[in-house]
Amino acid sequence: MCIRVIGASNCRYAYIGDVIIAVIKEAVPNTPLERSEMIKV
Repeated sequence: MCIRVIGASNCRYAYIGDVIIAVIKEAVPNTPLERSEMIKV
């Protein structure tokens, strides 16, 4: 789930090449990512 677009003050959508902050809702087992972890994509 996207939380915020980095570098845009009031932007509703992210486009190709934009960096966003997201939270992981569901993760595949045996991966280094955990549920409810915030990441920059």
